[in-house]
Amino acid sequence: MYVGLGIFLLVVGAILSFAVRDSISAVDLTMIGYIMMAGGALAVLLSLVMGNRGTSAGGYSSTRVTRTDPNTGTQVDETRVDGL
Repeated sequence: MYVGLGIFLLVVGAILSFAVRDSISAVDLTMIGYIMMAGGALAVLLSLVMGNRGTSAGGYSSTRVTRTDPNTGTQVDETRVDGL
């Protein structure tokens, strides 16, 4: 979700840092561009890390389920693996 925002911030930050030669008093556009590029890189990195949190190395995900056994009436903990 944040990959698009990160890429947008990277592009706008690069434009402000490297292409804009105008100056505004008390505002450093180059520094704002660098800050935007750092924020964009952070958004892309966090988006990729958070997107891979739910899966294991094999691409499988597991779900823990607690149910009551109808034969004995006791609670049973199960771990179900999806993606097989």
